[in-house]
Amino acid sequence: MTKQSKLVHINDIDKDSSTWKTFLKLWPLIAEHKFILFLSVVLLIASAFADTSLIGLLRPLLDRGFSMNDQEFLLMAPFYIFGLVLLRGVANYGYSIFLSLISGKIVMKIRQRLFGHFVDAPVSFYDQNSTGRLLSRITYDTDQVASSSSDALITIVRESAFICGLFYTMFSNSWQLSLSLIIITPIVIGLITLISVKFRKLAKNMQNSMGGITMSVEQMLKGHREIIIFGAQEEESKNFDKVSNKFRRDSMRLVSISALSTPVVQVIISFAIAFVLLTASNPDLNITPGEFTVVFSSLVALMQPIKSLTSVNAGFQRGMAACQTLFALLEQPIENDKGHLNIAKVKGDIIFDNVSFGYETRSDLALQNISFSVSAGKTIALVGQSGSGKTTIASLLTRFYDTSHGEILIDGINIQDFTLYCLRNQIGLVSQHVHLFNDTIANNIAYGKIGEYSQGQIEEAAKKAYAYDFIKGLEKGFDTIVGESGVLLSGGQRQRIAIARALLRDTPILILDEATSALDTESERAIQKALEELQRGRTSIVIAHRLSTIENADEILVMNEGKIIEKGSHSDLLNKNSIYAKLYKSNFNE
Repeated sequence: MTKQSKLVHINDIDKDSSTWKTFLKLWPLIAEHKFILFLSVVLLIASAFADTSLIGLLRPLLDRGFSMNDQEFLLMAPFYIFGLVLLRGVANYGYSIFLSLISGKIVMKIRQRLFGHFVDAPVSFYDQNSTGRLLSRITYDTDQVASSSSDALITIVRESAFICGLFYTMFSNSWQLSLSLIIITPIVIGLITLISVKFRKLAKNMQNSMGGITMSVEQMLKGHREIIIFGAQEEESKNFDKVSNKFRRDSMRLVSISALSTPVVQVIISFAIAFVLLTASNPDLNITPGEFTVVFSSLVALMQPIKSLTSVNAGFQRGMAACQTLFALLEQPIENDKGHLNIAKVKGDIIFDNVSFGYETRSDLALQNISFSVSAGKTIALVGQSGSGKTTIASLLTRFYDTSHGEILIDGINIQDFTLYCLRNQIGLVSQHVHLFNDTIANNIAYGKIGEYSQGQIEEAAKKAYAYDFIKGLEKGFDTIVGESGVLLSGGQRQRIAIARALLRDTPILILDEATSALDTESERAIQKALEELQRGRTSIVIAHRLSTIENADEILVMNEGKIIEKGSHSDLLNKNSIYAKLYKSNFNE
């Protein structure tokens, strides 16, 4: 897939689609519960039937019961009414429970699919989407789906059945009085259709506004220290006020249209009521009191279901807009895992053969015709200014991204021939930004294979990483919860846990991405010992900021603007007295 096509595909998330097309995508999830859905629809119709029948009883009550003084009917009428009310109550309880069950399962399944899709998404997906917006999709948007699959469905089915019942009741009692419905029905349907389009656009705007709110909150929570140290509290508050106000305005527009639609529909129905009154005044029609009362009551009763349908349209369109976005996310490509090789442990020979690569967000190439090799068990170091392509090489080896040109080989095999799990199972990664999960130290060390390692193996890895002493010094030792991102530990402690994690996995290939650059000198010395233990017997690619840490590397590659401009051992490069020598001297002077 080309860079342009990827960007177009990602932008598809925000494209609008028709309600019908979106509902067709949701339908397979609903259809999994066809039997319960069928029972719910039957109960909804039964509830509408009970309400319609209660209105229909007015004619026999007036014409037979009171006008003709039919005592037998008057005695039975309370039982009819009680039976219909009981039916209505049972039906209302049943469909509420059943549809809530269906919507809960649908929302749960969508959230599970979405989470699984996020887990399998390529790194480039996160380059294009902020964390805050993705959090909004999996929380706010999925909640909106519940509206379209439960509350809205209840209203649409029940009120539609009620309207149909009222139409039947009116025409079966007096078709002359009911003729006005032929005129107002297409007007009301056209109005609801017009409002639906407007609702969907506003619902889409509200989704994006909510994404802006969650993104703003996320940035504040993650960057709180930077906010207070730079005195940016007022600026951040203004930004949050701006996105919050946008969401409020979009919500008010939705409420405004919803509130306006109801009185407009009621005015239209009032014309039908006026028509009924005028028609009933014609003595030639011989309209009985019961017929008039039923038709008139049905017209008045029509206001409530039509009001409900126009009101629920807002919730339904919000749900459909959310569904549209969620399904667009689920259609985004996941990582390309077409490899077929599963090898327990590779030897560790690495070859980059004429590799070029460009990020989707940049027009220039990050790497240009990179070629080098590392023999198994050897160490190669990458040095150069920020943005020279060092970390990109590591990202290509782990297949966080795929090469634009050229190939990468491990033991003479193209890395794309390995399954992603197999490839990444061969590589240990320790970077300067260590991410620890809000779990115990033991589980963080064994992360990814919790339960596969014994406590003794975990402790042995901690010893080799020079982490055992500080861990045992904690109140709960290896059972200590480290907090979100390991916030309860120092930078050096987090780094040693990351090294213990890599040691426990015992991978044949190791990537050290500026693993000591964020540490003070004392911490660096302790970490360096652990790193030397970690590198022993492994093929290592070391990305270094402090050049003193890579003096013993078998080969050093000096990079600049995505190209290798020098290569050789530390002593050879110093003797050349060129770019590396200048970097080393300036680094040493720091």
